[in-house]
Amino acid sequence: MFVFGDDFVDNGNVPDITGEKTSRQWSYPYGSYRNSSWSGVPVPTGRFSNYRMQSDFIARMLGLHPTSKHQINLVTPFKRLVNDGVIETRQLHHSVALIAISGNDYMSGSDANNGFYSSFDDLDTYMGNVVTEILDNVAQLQTLGVRKVLVNNMHPIGCTPLQTSSNNYTTCDLLGNYGASVHNKYLKQMIGERDNVHILDLYTAFTDIVNHAPGEGSDRSKDFKRKLTPCCESSYKGGYCGKLSSSGKHLYDLCQNPDKRFYWDETHPTHAGWEAVMEALEQPLMEFLDQDYVR
Repeated sequence: MFVFGDDFVDNGNVPDITGEKTSRQWSYPYGSYRNSSWSGVPVPTGRFSNYRMQSDFIARMLGLHPTSKHQINLVTPFKRLVNDGVIETRQLHHSVALIAISGNDYMSGSDANNGFYSSFDDLDTYMGNVVTEILDNVAQLQTLGVRKVLVNNMHPIGCTPLQTSSNNYTTCDLLGNYGASVHNKYLKQMIGERDNVHILDLYTAFTDIVNHAPGEGSDRSKDFKRKLTPCCESSYKGGYCGKLSSSGKHLYDLCQNPDKRFYWDETHPTHAGWEAVMEALEQPLMEFLDQDYVR
């Protein structure tokens, strides 16, 4: 399993740079624990969650151990590994690639005070360019010999605590979710009919849990409380989960039971959240992969 993407799928490949916000996944409270009944100290594994995340669950569906050499997030250009013989062509013919995008292409330039984006100028063009790059990556993987490619569509970014915090975590940001739907429209148009490519519908799976109409939603939705509120929340504006003061004081608040929260921090799901999402996506995913990929 070859994984391309960012925070949603990185199972511990970004190096730890002590004190940096981008390395907080290597520090408490991120790590391998699930609920308040666990009495030990969490062991950080470099994942943006309190335990497993998307790539881990897909690997388990394939019968791969989450830390197996068969599952790697590539930090070296993929073609170079093939050309150098690190990855053999025959391996690609029996492999699955996952291309994941969690919204960094859009949120990195947004103004948090104005929602997902501050204007709609050139929005369609920009999103079209992002999806075109995804399509190009898919084509390159298939040319190299990867038989099956999975591509995430955009989850409802407007429902992340980063966007819902401004209204006390009560409602999703409509502009953010609209932007995600536009991205997904382009993705379906460009990739939806391509052979041996499967779009993982994160938008619907997330929405059915955290933003459904009354009386609707998935069966797993009722398992979560305060669905738009993070388990780990900064105690001051501009902070982040895991931040410490110069004296070592925790500058964040942590919920008692992460298994009852869908979101772990301001943008990433908990282990329980990912479990519910991947449970919803498992059947179509496995039908696409066929039983040949199941061990």
